Amino acid sequence: MASGIAFEKWQGLGNHYVVTEASAWPFPITPERARLVCDRHFGVGSDGILEVVTSGAIPEMRVWNPDGSMAENCGNGIRMVARYLDGKGMLPSDGRVLTGAGEVTVAVDGSVVSVDMGHASFPAGEQEEALGTGAGEVALAEVSMGNPHAVIRHDDPDSVVAVVGPLVETAGRFPDRTNVEFIRRDGPSEITMRVWERGAGVTMACGTGACAAAVAGVRLDGLVSPVTVHLAGGDLLIEVDDDLRVTMTGPADPIYSGRMSAALMSRLESM
Repeated sequence: MASGIAFEKWQGLGNHYVVTEASAWPFPITPERARLVCDRHFGVGSDGILEVVTSGAIPEMRVWNPDGSMAENCGNGIRMVARYLDGKGMLPSDGRVLTGAGEVTVAVDGSVVSVDMGHASFPAGEQEEALGTGAGEVALAEVSMGNPHAVIRHDDPDSVVAVVGPLVETAGRFPDRTNVEFIRRDGPSEITMRVWERGAGVTMACGTGACAAAVAGVRLDGLVSPVTVHLAGGDLLIEVDDDLRVTMTGPADPIYSGRMSAALMSRLESM
């Protein structure tokens, strides 16, 4: 092939993604191709691929996890895609972007993006439930942001995220697996969160996870909105309305742009 696939590398609070347009690919992205691109040794290396589709009435973001699965939405990713589209003059004037979980509305102000994430819900009711794992029993709140989350209160999130996270993600209760957030209350409107992301493992930040954690904190632990969520990569501000409509505000920044090499293109094409 004469030239490789164009892409950009972006990060939001240390959560880093390959942003690429579907029209730049001479063949479709598949689970096998997504795994190779995300591989830190043989590919570009990332927490996932944000595939931007601009052929429809409004731009669309498709999220590929590093294990080749697809996510319904990505809170950090939508901020990156919003800035990407805005920088190329492709963001609609009303800020609408389509995700696998439905439409969201974004507003870009320099490097900071606010996103109307829609309404959260508690699929099992507004409560914590016990779940047995190989590391003992945990009490979790199941929250949906269009994608699944299990929010667990813990005094030391760093100590358990890599141990308990994968056990909860793959528990039989969650046939489609789940994202797992461990949170510690630091004040009336402040929490610390660590996350085990479905299909990605421990990451430095998760936007939908921060939203789910704030929602659980407001409803079940008396937090006052807006909630500042301290993540390993920085802070997000999450507003939770009385009807569980959620607005997320935080940064997103480009790292570099490039084209995939002939060697990588050849491997991708052969899959």
